[in-house]
Amino acid sequence: MMLYHMDGDDCGSPDYCFENGRKHGRYGNFNTVWKKLFKTRWSGVTDQIEPVDWQQRYWEAHVQGCLDEAAELVVLPSFRGLISDINISDTILNYIGYEQQMNHLACDYSKLSYHCQQFGHYARCLRLQNALCVEETCQLLRESKLQSLVLRWIRFEEHVQALCKLLIQNSETLASLEFLHCKLSPSFVEGICRSLCSKRKRIHKIENLSIDISSFIENCPSSVVVELVSFLSSGRSLCSLKLRHCHLDRDFGRMVFSSLLEASSSLSILDLSGNSIGGWLSKYDRSGPLFSLGAGKSLQSLRLLNLRGNNLCKADARDLGSALVHIPNLEILDISDNTIEDDGIRSLIPYFVQASERCNPLVELYLENCELSGRGVSQLLDTLSTLRRPPTSLSIADNNLGSHIAASLGKFFGTSVQVLNIGAIGLGSSGFRVLQDGVTKELKLVNINISKNRGGVETAKFLSKLMSLAPDLVEVNAGYNLMPLESLTIICSALKVAKGHLQRLDLTGNNWELQPSHVSMLSEFRHNGLPILILPTLQALDVPYDDEP
Repeated sequence: MMLYHMDGDDCGSPDYCFENGRKHGRYGNFNTVWKKLFKTRWSGVTDQIEPVDWQQRYWEAHVQGCLDEAAELVVLPSFRGLISDINISDTILNYIGYEQQMNHLACDYSKLSYHCQQFGHYARCLRLQNALCVEETCQLLRESKLQSLVLRWIRFEEHVQALCKLLIQNSETLASLEFLHCKLSPSFVEGICRSLCSKRKRIHKIENLSIDISSFIENCPSSVVVELVSFLSSGRSLCSLKLRHCHLDRDFGRMVFSSLLEASSSLSILDLSGNSIGGWLSKYDRSGPLFSLGAGKSLQSLRLLNLRGNNLCKADARDLGSALVHIPNLEILDISDNTIEDDGIRSLIPYFVQASERCNPLVELYLENCELSGRGVSQLLDTLSTLRRPPTSLSIADNNLGSHIAASLGKFFGTSVQVLNIGAIGLGSSGFRVLQDGVTKELKLVNINISKNRGGVETAKFLSKLMSLAPDLVEVNAGYNLMPLESLTIICSALKVAKGHLQRLDLTGNNWELQPSHVSMLSEFRHNGLPILILPTLQALDVPYDDEP
């Protein structure tokens, strides 16, 4: 679908009443039309929040596509010349009604410079590869008012210098900054801070800072920490800090935590996952002034804490439990993939009890792959089952708990829990039988994962009862449970009589040889035109699931 009508005397007279990429009011509000155009061109792209201005979103995505094409060419050893002179492909030009044969006109529509000049002011959120972090790009994007910027593979000084210039250009509007696969030196971090901070108050306006799968220069880690801490201390607007998979050690983690204790920002999200910070809280005096309820504004406002995969042990869990008491608004806690063991989870139980009595109780708790046993988790579940407001989302997946955990699980099912992940905990057939007997009243479950538990036909019988007692159930993962083919008949019979809203039931990983009669039986179970039952594929049948260590 073409957006432009081309005239011989005109450098692109817009068919939808646009001049130099700017919207006029002659045809009124074309927002619905722009949405359709966007969905047609980028059918696989979905925004978490639907754009208010689809015209702006369209041209922003168009500029991003042009920059991505340019980056692919610039990284080639054979590339010579100016980035601004790179020719945009026919594929992109045809989408907006430009054709290469029009290049003899005064305006050269095929050049990257033209598209940045015409549509760059629509760009609010962009991704840039290191190859485009040069001063020429700053000139190309001089009309942009960026709010979000994602930078990839920034590793050399020449990239840093150009990046700082780009940050200065957008320092008044930029709110989100993300670094991916980058290497940060003290001068790198210092340059970022100086580029974003106001000259008078040394305060920046960044709200979201993310450094992901990156590293810090090893020969001077302390200098990097000092610069990063300085940046955090200057962030009055900072509400999300993510330092994921950055090879941080406990000293680095301790200094970051100290800066947050003293910072005046209203931090909501702290994600330190994928590092090695075991022992980072061991030297803090939790009865001291730093942990008093009047200090640490950043901790007071924290709502999400992600410490997944941080090499924490049971001693760290004990220290964390003491610190969490002073984070009164925490709603989401993820300490998965840490070997905290039963002693670690027991030391956190007093905090879970206290959190349930707060105005803002703990809502989501993730304890996957923590080397927990059935005894420790039973104690946890029995405690949570008695709380006035237990977490509504819980994951204890990938812990070898055994079938004896089923009795405590049955009690917890009767709470207000809505999302539950108990995949790969070793329930077995006997565990599912106990669950069937333990679940007797209507449940509030919306989403449940019971996969990889080797439950056999008892899995299907449990599902049948679950569907009859959970009217709000939307999604179930029951894959890889060694269910025989007869289980399918039990499940379909339950679906027929259930009065719920089930939209997806994953049964992949079960070795079934479906017959035509089964296909016709399954065809009636659909939601919004899509099948509810997700069945094993032929490829999956070739390799049976094996959960043995």
